[in-house]
Amino acid sequence: MIDYSARRRRLQAAMQKAGIGLLAVGPGEHMTYLLGFHTHPDERPSLFLLTAEREGFLMPALNAEDSRQRTEMPFEVWADDTGPDAALERLSQQLDFAQVQRVALDETMRTDFSLLLLEQLNGAATGLAGEVLSPLRMRKEPAEIDLIQMNADIGDAAMRAAYEAVRPGVSEQSIAQAVHGAFDDAEVDQVNFAIIGSGPNGAFPHHATGKRVLQEGDAVVIDIGARKDHYNSDITRMVHVGEPSADYLEVHAVVEAAVVAALAVVRPGVRARDIDGAARGVIAAVGYGEFFVHRTGHGLGLTGHEPPYITASNDFELEEGMVFSIEPGIYLPGRFGVRLEEIVTVTDRGVQVFNRLPRNLHVARA
Repeated sequence: MIDYSARRRRLQAAMQKAGIGLLAVGPGEHMTYLLGFHTHPDERPSLFLLTAEREGFLMPALNAEDSRQRTEMPFEVWADDTGPDAALERLSQQLDFAQVQRVALDETMRTDFSLLLLEQLNGAATGLAGEVLSPLRMRKEPAEIDLIQMNADIGDAAMRAAYEAVRPGVSEQSIAQAVHGAFDDAEVDQVNFAIIGSGPNGAFPHHATGKRVLQEGDAVVIDIGARKDHYNSDITRMVHVGEPSADYLEVHAVVEAAVVAALAVVRPGVRARDIDGAARGVIAAVGYGEFFVHRTGHGLGLTGHEPPYITASNDFELEEGMVFSIEPGIYLPGRFGVRLEEIVTVTDRGVQVFNRLPRNLHVARA
């Protein structure tokens, strides 16, 4: 059970420490983190506002009744025929905007929402909500870990469905459809992506799944993810159509060794760059360094990509409860790509891997 009131109290303490007088979030993952839901995202200004001592909501009338089922938060409701200005003015009095010297804005919020709010703030300095929210969101609570594990299990099952769909003569889109079907069977809230990169298309890390038909000898990158109960999955595995060549097996083994090296480094106090360095070092040592063209990983939780980012330039020290991907890859233009991805969390003993599906190469035969 997640205590959203406790989350907001921790945020208010962080705001005071950072000198932030007002924090504003729109419909999206920041709002979900703080309230357990978010209002419908459209052009109508909908803002959750928090000061060090008070909180309030600028609420479109269209969303008010549904939102009232989810929270006792005080609302200032506005209707389409009157507009939000008067309701926001009332909120400005209740939350004492006149005293706000610095406001933190949701970086994912619509720009017109931000401008509407800034008009009421008389030149307050601006910053981004992530300054104080990201450190809280990075440290996953036990209930969040459980939800991420549930999603990882769903992702594993969808990957098995992809394995079963791979054979010569089927298209990338057909395999993606099998993935969507497995996610639908698990009643996910949303399928985020199903990247199927076959043969030379696998050398594009974010290939747009298309109509290419799989052929004997193809290596296939399968990168899939979905969302259920607000949290996300993300997993990448490799399939080969028919017996793999020695060249392919060599590259696959290097990427596997890079994953193992990165996993071995993870523990509290390690810097994100050291994990990236462990994976990148393995790949560079055998001459494939120029073909590892992206970071080693990204955080995962309410969003599919969030801090911490596992990059060569990130000095951030990892802490227990942080969740991120480890996904090194080698991409050989015109030939194939290989990427293997695990979602992990930092524990007091080192690392826990969420995905249970082995990284072994799956060989599909006609």
